[in-house]
Amino acid sequence: MPPSPKGVQTILPLSRHSALLTIAMVAAGFGLTLLVFYPGVWTYDARFVYQDIAKGFRGDWQSPVMVVLWSLIDPIAPGSASLFLLIVTLYWLAFGLLALTLARRSVWLGALVLLLALSPPAFVFIGTLWRDVLFACLWLLAAVLAFVVADRAAKLRVPVQALALGLLALGVLLRPNALIAAPILAVTIVWPAQFSWKRAAIIFVPAGIGLFALVQVVYYGALGAVRQHPLHPIMVFDIAGISHFAQQNQFSVTWTASEDALLTTGCYQPTEWDIYWRFDPCQFVMKRLESDKIFGTPALAEAWQRAVMHHPIAYLQHRASFMWNFLAGGANLTMWVQNIDDPPNLPFADRPAFVALVAIHDALKPTPLFRPGSWLLVCIAVCALAWRRRNTPSGTFAIGVCGSAAVYVLTFFAVGVASDFRYAYWAVLAGLTGAIAVAQRRDEPPSC
Repeated sequence: MPPSPKGVQTILPLSRHSALLTIAMVAAGFGLTLLVFYPGVWTYDARFVYQDIAKGFRGDWQSPVMVVLWSLIDPIAPGSASLFLLIVTLYWLAFGLLALTLARRSVWLGALVLLLALSPPAFVFIGTLWRDVLFACLWLLAAVLAFVVADRAAKLRVPVQALALGLLALGVLLRPNALIAAPILAVTIVWPAQFSWKRAAIIFVPAGIGLFALVQVVYYGALGAVRQHPLHPIMVFDIAGISHFAQQNQFSVTWTASEDALLTTGCYQPTEWDIYWRFDPCQFVMKRLESDKIFGTPALAEAWQRAVMHHPIAYLQHRASFMWNFLAGGANLTMWVQNIDDPPNLPFADRPAFVALVAIHDALKPTPLFRPGSWLLVCIAVCALAWRRRNTPSGTFAIGVCGSAAVYVLTFFAVGVASDFRYAYWAVLAGLTGAIAVAQRRDEPPSC
């Protein structure tokens, strides 16, 4: 294992000019975000969560922590504005702190970080009320906080690291499938000056088990969340996909001849499970599973297990088809431009800045910038470049954010039920910031 850093490293001073320039750019970026997006773009998921606040309902479909968090901040600016302001504040705080830290070595590198914060793949999403965006901002801030104090004395470093771990845990509570990726980021928060694969291997399983237990305790113990069986849509999607590739019904129900033909031939698309839930002519699947009281019961899990065991190749074909579409599909949902209160129009059709951003997004959507696969490759490449600098805070930061982002994106091979670009948003923020971190001058000795 590479030798540990000796003592506290010398802290380079930040000039007043660099600090003022960075703060001014952050303020300008924050103001531009308000100009374009305030008070935030509603999505159906966000509206359902907000309605749960009014009803006092906490279910585990959209994360009960999201309901509680939003209810706590809502008095600040009731409605969409409260969650929007939280997301935007986290976003610019993370980028601002990273820019100030990098500006200690190069003011231009710090400025570049803030320019990348305005790049379309990152910027077009921060005004949309999605928990995926909130999750990514929380994890970015957690990683940046650890990076900022990596060369500080323990008196300051330890409390900041504790805060960063809290943000990481909050992200997992919002997105439980992130618990597999979380240990990688956790290692870099606890040991921000040096990444050790041995440490990561040792704590990976205990950290994953601990985070899983945290979800159970918080969801069903502290918050008393109603079980809505969020894993069952995955099972429905998988059984339907296996039925298609095996050309044989795998559900524990008997369909009519026309329904069976639709199930095995006509319905399947490797895009989203909603095909079997909300859209004709295939919503008969969920209607039947609900009317026969199969959805939400062990019977569905048993049918899923049988289908996977009897047709593992069909399962892998289905999952590979979904993952390829998720990573490389050109028609997947990217920027949210629907007005759920007035569907024919843009959310801010009378706002030139928003309309201009939509036009930029539309022009760039066919490019690799809006493909999750591109950002997965960026994160893998950054990890490879950072590996020889894993004894430095910048290398550790890059490995932490990009390593966790790569693992997080890959988890959708098993649990993905929709191909929206937003599910890879953490990889976008990680790829941008990780690449800048490894672009620093190599003023610290590389590892052996």
